[in-house]
Amino acid sequence: MIVANPLDQSVDLLKMVGKSRRAAFEEVGLHSIRDLIYYFPSKHLDRSNLVDSGKARVVVGSGYDGEITIIGKVIESETIRYFKREIFKVKFSDRIGFFEAIWFQGIKFFKDRFKPGEIYAVSAKPTLTRYGSLQFVHPDFDRFSEKENEDFRHTGKIIPFYRIPARFKKTNLGILSLRNIIYDAVTLYVTELSETLSDQIITKNKLSRIQNAVRSMHFPASENDLKSAIYRFKYEELFYLELLVAGRKHKLKSQRRGIAFNFFPEPIRNFIASLPFKLTEAQLKVLSEIRKDMEADEPMNRLLQGDVGSGKTVVSLIAMLVAITNGYQAVLMAPTEILAHQHFSTISRLLENSDLKMNILLLLGGQSKKIKDQRLKEIGNGRGQIIIGTHALFEEKVGFSNLGLVIIDEQHRFGVEQRARLIMKGLSPDVLAMTATPIPRSLTMTLYGDFDISVIDRLPEGRKKIITKLTPESKLPEVYKFILDRLKKGDQSYIVYPLIEESEKLELKAAQDHFESLQKTWLKDIRLGLIHGRMKWNEKADVMRRFAEKEFDVLISTTVIEVGIDVKDANIIVINDAFRFGLSQLHQLRGRVGRGERQGYCVLIAGEDFIRSSGDSYLNLDFLSSAEIEKNKTAIRLKSMVDFSDGFRLSEIDLKLRGPGDIFGTKQSGLPTLQFADITQDHDILVQARKDAFAIIADDPKLEKPENGVLKETLIKQYRKAKAYSQIG
Repeated sequence: MIVANPLDQSVDLLKMVGKSRRAAFEEVGLHSIRDLIYYFPSKHLDRSNLVDSGKARVVVGSGYDGEITIIGKVIESETIRYFKREIFKVKFSDRIGFFEAIWFQGIKFFKDRFKPGEIYAVSAKPTLTRYGSLQFVHPDFDRFSEKENEDFRHTGKIIPFYRIPARFKKTNLGILSLRNIIYDAVTLYVTELSETLSDQIITKNKLSRIQNAVRSMHFPASENDLKSAIYRFKYEELFYLELLVAGRKHKLKSQRRGIAFNFFPEPIRNFIASLPFKLTEAQLKVLSEIRKDMEADEPMNRLLQGDVGSGKTVVSLIAMLVAITNGYQAVLMAPTEILAHQHFSTISRLLENSDLKMNILLLLGGQSKKIKDQRLKEIGNGRGQIIIGTHALFEEKVGFSNLGLVIIDEQHRFGVEQRARLIMKGLSPDVLAMTATPIPRSLTMTLYGDFDISVIDRLPEGRKKIITKLTPESKLPEVYKFILDRLKKGDQSYIVYPLIEESEKLELKAAQDHFESLQKTWLKDIRLGLIHGRMKWNEKADVMRRFAEKEFDVLISTTVIEVGIDVKDANIIVINDAFRFGLSQLHQLRGRVGRGERQGYCVLIAGEDFIRSSGDSYLNLDFLSSAEIEKNKTAIRLKSMVDFSDGFRLSEIDLKLRGPGDIFGTKQSGLPTLQFADITQDHDILVQARKDAFAIIADDPKLEKPENGVLKETLIKQYRKAKAYSQIG
């Protein structure tokens, strides 16, 4: 077989790679020399981040609580029996003194790793034992050759370290061998790499060229070379992501002719005048942005952000009225049946006091065939003007007469394909997506970069900041007394329990157990309601209706009380085992209370240990290492809930704790995942990459100009799947 490009040749052309090692490489996805060249180090070691055993002792004695790296030669190793457990200990020396590493687990794996005379870089948090020994518990370790150690100490050479998959170890392929193999690959073949960015982009941003960047990622001549290489790959990754976003946005705006709605002021003004509240300045500003989009002849694609209780529903209803007064239908899709029912009730109530008589339909999967068939008929013949529903709206048999506006609530809970299936039921309808989960700016530039953004950044007048307290389980009796005292003043309460295991029987049992226990003890003299995820939607809706009508004083729930549930006199929420909930989830739950003019309270129940650690003043994300953030995630979440009420601030913290994929479903977005860049840390690079990408698409949407040929070629080769998302070219 003839291979046109040397980089596409098999890895077994390299020295030290035989058939068994080739198989090991292929099992982890390294088939070609190109793959191996792009197998970048997981970390580098240079003299600036190294200490000796003497300095390590000083550092520990001064109270330093972080990780350090130290190089030493193995003297001896031993296995010690301590009561019923084994401890594996390795003693090292450097030119200053001695230190030791110990392991309590995985001893069989470590026993044969450390031979006297071998040199290792050991990384971990150091401690001093009661006998005065400098000790590292379960450290990371990487082996050096004698020559590498000498080069490192005398020339300042930077040493790369690579992940060693388990499959490599079976062929005796360790860090020294892998480093030598990759060194050969880079030395012999890096000049075969073709540039993946245009000369214009490279010159403008002073980027390293691809060959130099790859060489410096593996074996940098200096720290500056390594930094330049990392910057280049971060920029390139974000640039192509933004190029895809820019291409999609251009396609949506320019190649689909939308509906140019007329704005009829009288019915809209009359409706606004009939509302039992005054719209905020923030709502009016957003409505102006939506009106401008709807009057244009290109399809609206707008994302409406607003914290819990900010008034997104009434804004979306006014947009629906614009569509309906033009003779079009409007559809609102919600992620759950109870939330869809809540929207149906709220919108029906808001329209009751106006002169506008609308036919509002609710379409849900759990409805009877008779009701569903009747609703489908009215949707199809155009009698249904406002249609509210859930995933049932995707069904093939749902056909609209004249769909003009699609509103998607909590849109991040739907996949790209799901949203597209609903939108395709109209001829280029306007789209308004809504979310009560505030989205950090870095994500509005990437994951939601094809949307125009509107933000309701102020709550309605009269809303009070919810008081949030972190309370130990031992004080639950005091919490129940507080609920009873506030009930005398008219306040209702939610008591929420986390769902620990995904099991219908277990959840139902947990719900009944908590409900019955409180009925017999602390809350025996008041009226309790119960709601859980295994109820049918109409049963849930009935419980929520009865709670809103004050048939219940306290509502017990084992699931998240849905976003959008609005009970005016519910002003207390008690969240048990709060450490089991995510930060966004906790904030959404807190948003269920304090929705009127009375004071709202959120009580987070957690164990004494969590409360103690959450009180530590040092838990500031700006000053914590990634390891410390990982270790203290739960404490940071709970502390953040007490310290902050602003959803946008909390979403930034949540992004740092969990990453964008976990929160907003990047895997469903159609965009490539990021390997080098971190949008929480690389904001300045992101802004520049976005600016460059959008300017190129504005000037050359199909990348047809000669200077953009390399960009189009790279998109086709490296971003084939994501290119379908953008529809460039």
